[in-house]
Amino acid sequence: MSNVADAVFAHAFSEPDRVAVRASGREVGFGALRDAAASVAARALRAGVAPGDRVLLVAPSIPEFVAAYYGLHAAGATLITVNVMATTPEIAYVVEDADVSLVVAWHETAGAAEKASAAHGLPFWSLPPLDEWDVSDRVKAPVDLPDDATALIIYTSGTTGRPKGAQLPISAIAGIVDAAEHVLEFDEDDRTGTALPLFHVFGQIMVMHLAISFGTVVSLLHPFDPRKLVEMIRDDELTIVSGVPTMWIAVLHAAGDATPEDFSRLRLATSGGASLPVEVIGAFEEKFGTRIREGYGLSETCGWATSAPLGAEPKVGAVGRAIHGVDLEIRDLDGSPVPTGEVGEVWIRGPIVMTGYWNRPEANADVLRDGWLRTGDLGTLDEDGDLRIVDRLKDLIIRGGYNVYPSEVEEVLYAHPDIVEAAVVGVADARYGEEVGAVVVLRDGAVLQPGALRAWAKERLSAYKVPRLFQVVDALPKGPSGKILKRALDRDALVGTGVAAGVR
Repeated sequence: MSNVADAVFAHAFSEPDRVAVRASGREVGFGALRDAAASVAARALRAGVAPGDRVLLVAPSIPEFVAAYYGLHAAGATLITVNVMATTPEIAYVVEDADVSLVVAWHETAGAAEKASAAHGLPFWSLPPLDEWDVSDRVKAPVDLPDDATALIIYTSGTTGRPKGAQLPISAIAGIVDAAEHVLEFDEDDRTGTALPLFHVFGQIMVMHLAISFGTVVSLLHPFDPRKLVEMIRDDELTIVSGVPTMWIAVLHAAGDATPEDFSRLRLATSGGASLPVEVIGAFEEKFGTRIREGYGLSETCGWATSAPLGAEPKVGAVGRAIHGVDLEIRDLDGSPVPTGEVGEVWIRGPIVMTGYWNRPEANADVLRDGWLRTGDLGTLDEDGDLRIVDRLKDLIIRGGYNVYPSEVEEVLYAHPDIVEAAVVGVADARYGEEVGAVVVLRDGAVLQPGALRAWAKERLSAYKVPRLFQVVDALPKGPSGKILKRALDRDALVGTGVAAGVR
């Protein structure tokens, strides 16, 4: 029996004045965080929230999110968090799909959530600033729940259809904390920080909850601003900072003439969500004095499954080894393991894996097999057990019978001095079945000469992998976690243009 909020109450008892959350010049100690969370729990219980009831929380990455999050957990609720930029129809979809019983939202961004709750006749709470909360009525301790009780339902980004809710039990989140103790070597003097959104599993579990669990302070930045993140790393003397590739690229541009001496306490930077270009890894180490360690995970695994061991030199292009308690296998499309080094689908087994998608029996039968999770990602395992993600199975391009992995082509494009971001996609083609297309963002002031990019790629890739279609855009579409959304790219802008954006 346990509760996700147990750590807040435990640290508040032993060190109530220790800083738990820092954001925008505000500091909240564990004692104050416990009192705020306990008051939310008391109010939820008075309102009739019962263990397992689904409650929707819509708030940005601010202390109020943290307090409401642990308060609703303390009441025994199953929590669902969504993007603060979600529209009324998007929120209504989650409300209906998960049979939500209560909607809670930050007062400044509550419009869509309030409309969705009203349309479904649900109670709605508006969260005011923390210093306006009445904390006089509080629960003494979190509700005890079975370890297999669903703590979170995290809705996937919907890259393959309507979003599905991954059910994460208390035991899975505890498995992440246990693995972090073995892998990340948290110390009570660590200072963590992020500009990741807390409604996303990476920021929520891998940053916020780990910091709270180990009694370390977490610095939050909202919204993401690369210059302010550089300042936060320096001024808050962060020891651990987490982000995604698009953030790290922007941070490097914003760091200016900073040197490693400005970030002397930084011991670990982590990255996930997509492959990190080699050039970015090297530039970050030169500027910040520590190497970004890539990891791999999904919403279905609480955001984590692999990590490079701290005592080992990270391998370029690899996302580390299976974390403590987790097994990895690479299998073919028939589900049979493949030899070391061969490409196949990544399968994961361990306590961190979801129990299933909410109300999706057919999807569960497809992705959950005898305790294993089929990830839909293509990868390889080397002789040391290091995983390399080749691509999403659905993103694989088959050109004239040859497999083209977009991430390999993107790695080459990112190495071009004039390219800031790149996304490679398959475009329907009458002759080859699919043609290789690339959508790129250029550095300010750069001009892409006709044929230059293709010549660059030809020197570094086999002929069938070289993009034949190009498009230059001002920005690539991204999801809430900063991941590039290839499904949102306009492939029609590539088809038949021949010289899209002046390049062919």
